[in-house]
Amino acid sequence: MTILTATLGIAAVSFGAGLLGSLTGLGGGVVLVPLLTLVFHVHLRYAVGAALVSVIATSSGAAAAYVREGYTNIRVAMILEIATVIGALAGAYAAGFVSPRLLAFAFAVVLLFAAYRSLRPQQDHSTTAAADSLATRLRLNGTWPAPGGEQPYTVHHVPAGFAIMSVAGAISGLLGIGSGALKVLALDQAMRLPFKVSTATSNLMIGVTAAASAGIYLRRGYVDPGLAFPVMIGVLAGALVGARLMTAARTRFLRGLFTVVIVVLAAEMLIRAARGGFQ
Repeated sequence: MTILTATLGIAAVSFGAGLLGSLTGLGGGVVLVPLLTLVFHVHLRYAVGAALVSVIATSSGAAAAYVREGYTNIRVAMILEIATVIGALAGAYAAGFVSPRLLAFAFAVVLLFAAYRSLRPQQDHSTTAAADSLATRLRLNGTWPAPGGEQPYTVHHVPAGFAIMSVAGAISGLLGIGSGALKVLALDQAMRLPFKVSTATSNLMIGVTAAASAGIYLRRGYVDPGLAFPVMIGVLAGALVGARLMTAARTRFLRGLFTVVIVVLAAEMLIRAARGGFQ
C-alpha cells in the first residue's frame, strides 16, 4: 500500500466514522481507533492521538450546526464540561502508564457498551414536570424545535449526570474517544433531555473533552501530523454531512449498521489483545 493510497483510505474511513458519530452522538473515535489499528496497522497510542484530533473536528463540524438549529443546550454542556475535563485530564495522564494490550481490552468493552446503547429504543423525554431545584437555580431548562413547534423540557438529576460525565471524561482521555455513549446516557436517561437535544449537546461536549486530553498526547509525541491530517479532514466532512442529515433523516438503519461494525471491531480487538497483538 502506497502512502497516497493509505492516506486516501484513512480519509475515507474517517469520513464514515465522522458521519456515524455525528448522527448517533457517540463520536467517531469509537469506530476510528480500532479501524486504524486493525486495518491500517497504526500503533494504538498514535491511533488514540489521531482520534482525539478527529473528535475535536467532529465536534467543531456538527456542534455549530446543532446550535444554529436550536437543539443544543449550551448551559447544560458548559456545566457538565467541568466534570468531563477533569476526568479527561486524569485519563490522559493515566494512559501513559497503561499497556496497549490492556487499553485494547478496555476499548473492546467500550465498543460493546456503545453497541448496546445504539440498539436500545430511544424515547424523547420532553417532560415539563418539576425540574430539580439545582437545575432550576442553574437555569438549565430549555426548549427544542420539535416537529409541532418549540417544545419545552425540564432537566433532572443533575448530580447523577455530573458523576457519569466524570467517568465519560476519564474514558475519553484514556482511549481517545469522545465517550459519546456515556454522554448520551447521562443526558438522555439520567437527566431526561429529549434525545435529539442529548445528541446535539453530546456533540458539543466531546470536542471540549478531547481538547483537554489532546495536549497531553501531543506533548508525549503521540500526535503524528501525517496521520492526524487525513483523519481530521475526513471526520470533519463526515460530521458536517451528518449534522445536515440528522434533523430530517431516520437513523435506525445507520444505528444498526453502526452496531454491527463496532461489534465486529470489538471482537477483533479482543482476539488480537488475547494473542498479544498490541505491544
